[in-house]
Amino acid sequence: MSEAKNQTAKAPSNSGALAGLKILDLSRVLAGPWCGQLLGDLGAEVVKVESVSGGDDTRAWGPPFLEGESAYFLGCNRNKRGITIDFSSAEGKSLLAQLIPKFDVLLENFKSGTLEKWGFDAQWFEDHAPQVVRCSITGYGSEGPQAGLPGYDFILQAESGLMSISGPTNGEPSKYGVAIVDLATGMMAANAIQAALLARYRTGKGQAVEVSLFDTAAALLANVGNSHLATSKDSGRYGNGHPTIVPYTTYRCSDGMIALAVGNDGQFVKLAEFLGNPEWANDERFKTNAARVNNRAAIDELISNRITQYSSEELISALRKLGIPIGNVNTVKQALSSEQIHAKKMVIDIDHQKIGSFKTLGTPLKMHGTPSSMRYAPPLLGEHTDQILTEYLGLNSDELKVLKNKKVVA
Repeated sequence: MSEAKNQTAKAPSNSGALAGLKILDLSRVLAGPWCGQLLGDLGAEVVKVESVSGGDDTRAWGPPFLEGESAYFLGCNRNKRGITIDFSSAEGKSLLAQLIPKFDVLLENFKSGTLEKWGFDAQWFEDHAPQVVRCSITGYGSEGPQAGLPGYDFILQAESGLMSISGPTNGEPSKYGVAIVDLATGMMAANAIQAALLARYRTGKGQAVEVSLFDTAAALLANVGNSHLATSKDSGRYGNGHPTIVPYTTYRCSDGMIALAVGNDGQFVKLAEFLGNPEWANDERFKTNAARVNNRAAIDELISNRITQYSSEELISALRKLGIPIGNVNTVKQALSSEQIHAKKMVIDIDHQKIGSFKTLGTPLKMHGTPSSMRYAPPLLGEHTDQILTEYLGLNSDELKVLKNKKVVA
């Protein structure tokens, strides 16, 4: 057995905030797996269940691949042990029925109603697993005319209005560069699960938790959505600008592009003085943020003409000393090689049974008393099937062999 395999199979000690919590993760693609990974980083024991035929769809999403493992899958499935079960078979459903009561949380993102079709309705949970928190992540939730439709991040960005406020001012609507609705839904689900677990301490019972991409996408409209509700006016696109703060956008320096965020009138006074135009702060068109919003094009043009005379390093150094938010517009490569990324351990190395050591994004959850930990690499398909079914259900080698011969597990 290789050193990497030893490190994958034997997890280091776990003193995380959620140590001892057991999560059965039936989800796939991104929102659900992202939720499971967040909880796993916090110390929860997460068992990822995949289909026997190919597993999670994202295993095939590439290139890039590392030794046949997709970078996409590797990025959202660490700190999990993996098993396979064929839920289309009666034996597979029986295994699921035996596993669920052994866990604190059931996480799934099947189409709405799938678990019920398999026999796992509210009454089943009441009778067999009343303590389990069951989190369902769906596209549109269980109510409304679109309930039951599958959910896709791109479609929800379009339908929710998020795309309509993204992209060039006079260009076409544009989606976000990552699956932001999926990712945010995973975070919402992790929050809801922990709230339900806290409620269980008071009530002694689990509950159903419903989180949908639709609801999350609507919530992400945030201040823009509330501005519409306050005025009934539709929202437009501002490129890299902000709908209600000016100046708050990107500008070109002599050697690249910077992002500048002037959040109040005091910062604007300092910016105008630094750029050699203190009179801007007394100009009725620019004196207040509201005035600058109404005269966005004029002040942006004036600032643009002045900023081109500075290098990005010169400008960033000077404005940060004045307390004005500013930063480079980095590429992904530049961002992930920065000193700050290194200092915050946001790029880490993981030892994997098949790949060896590979780099991945670190966890943003920095817990000082109950630290996050890296205990398991993303699992190979069915890597821990024997181990989990023995550990949780007490199956012996002969029983496992029968299930494998029937292709119930792999």
